[in-house]
Amino acid sequence: MLISLLGSPVAAQSPPIFNPGAPGAPSRIVSANEAVALSRTTFTSEDVQFMQHMVVHHGQAVEMVALLRAKGHHPNVKLMGERIALSQQAEIELMQNWLSDRGQDQGMASMHNGHAGMSHAGHAMPASDTPIMPGMLSPAQMQTLAAATGADFDRLFLKGMIQHHQGALDMVDDLLAHSNAAEDPMLSDFASSVVADQSAEILRMHSLLSDI
Repeated sequence: MLISLLGSPVAAQSPPIFNPGAPGAPSRIVSANEAVALSRTTFTSEDVQFMQHMVVHHGQAVEMVALLRAKGHHPNVKLMGERIALSQQAEIELMQNWLSDRGQDQGMASMHNGHAGMSHAGHAMPASDTPIMPGMLSPAQMQTLAAATGADFDRLFLKGMIQHHQGALDMVDDLLAHSNAAEDPMLSDFASSVVADQSAEILRMHSLLSDI
């Protein structure tokens, strides 16, 4: 709390928030509540698609960790997996809230990751080698992962999660390649955290892979 020259307390003033005007028009000062409301309108169709796709992308990573709990062997790999699952589950909630606050579909389409072959006319079909989106594991890769155990599983998990994380980094790069994308403050912060956190985790997983 600040003290005035007369000795009475003066409340600390928050810095003003400026909202830029249209070209040629002056900026104006807005309240904190207005700034939050404005941030919910400064998004593009690419922003929405990025968040919807990343919800599904993160969902597969959480599913991979569920397999790790049952089939993994190395304790450090399991610990790494739990950290990944916790962070990505929290980020899924953040992304779904971001989409919901902006009146957008939350993007949780059903996923078929290939734990069993798809059936057609009563016959099992081989799992597809085509992933739902670039960077994700294909149904065939998920099927192979689910069938592995022990150290073999750990190696497949780490290789698969490295691929998965790299896919997330590529998704951020693709988003930023669009003009006016990622200007929403919350989305911008999230995209930056994806790059920082998953780049560090890729390095850690490469190190773990060399120890198995």
